[in-house]
Amino acid sequence: MKIAFVGKGGSGKTTLSSLFIRHLAAVGAPTVAVDADINQHLGAALGLDETEAAALPALGEHLPLIKEYLRGTNPRITSAETMIKTTPPGEGSRLLRVREDNPVYDACARPVELDGGAVRLMVTGPFTDADLGVACYHSKTGAVELCLNHLVDGPGEYVVVDMTAGSDSFASGMFTRFDITFLVAEPTRKGVSVYRQYKEYARDFGVTLKVVGNKVQGPDDLDFLRAEVGEDLLVAVGHSDWVRAMEKGRPPRFDLLEEPNRHALRLLHSAADATYESRDPERYTRQMAHFHLKNARAWGDERTGADLAAQIDPGFVLGESVTASA
Repeated sequence: MKIAFVGKGGSGKTTLSSLFIRHLAAVGAPTVAVDADINQHLGAALGLDETEAAALPALGEHLPLIKEYLRGTNPRITSAETMIKTTPPGEGSRLLRVREDNPVYDACARPVELDGGAVRLMVTGPFTDADLGVACYHSKTGAVELCLNHLVDGPGEYVVVDMTAGSDSFASGMFTRFDITFLVAEPTRKGVSVYRQYKEYARDFGVTLKVVGNKVQGPDDLDFLRAEVGEDLLVAVGHSDWVRAMEKGRPPRFDLLEEPNRHALRLLHSAADATYESRDPERYTRQMAHFHLKNARAWGDERTGADLAAQIDPGFVLGESVTASA
């Protein structure tokens, strides 16, 4: 299952995504964790010290390798240089799977041990002021989207992405790459304004969106969220001494997390699993083509000097059924 955590800065998005990743590791679920946030805090939230987090290989720095591997023998893609962040797979493309070993994971993923379980962690790499608003920035988040476009996952397998805030994922289409999106919202007007923006953008794309209330201190906060987001509110999370200790770099054993918060994580897990039956591979593939054409016309054709619309394989549908042959 492909799962995104989104929310405004300071909402607790990275903390909650890290707790969910720890939960998946604790139950033995195969998991790939991806830090696609500008601030790059997921490694630290999963227990890495500053040196370990800084040593993680950056997806953005391995983009040529990623492109060359994923294009495989796809005859519609003449070279890795003509691939952009929205390039879809087709016949002959190589696909990524959660449980396998491959050159992309070898170069860009590192195992993180979590209370007896382990997850693969991938990061976009640190962002600088010079990255924002230029091609370099887009290439870093684009590496994540390219991997998601070529990812095949099944039930009981999880890819959890800590997303960056802002509108970039809407321009590229990355917001449609997930089975479910958890929007972390504080019980404030600013917190729910992010929800409204995301809901509006996602309205026409069949995005499954659930709100996780965070920093909820009492019935008034809960009533506020219920009034503002309605049935999209899945669960609310309050104060956690365990999280406070984790933020100080001294997390207790994960099984000592408070039971209400453990219950909240189980609800997130169940909500993610419930989306499996409603998967629509044809719609998913059509959306890839839609955003690829949009980006090709806006800047991709000019940037690469190629007709990127020709990369779309009209007979190809990305789904579990292509796993054996691709």
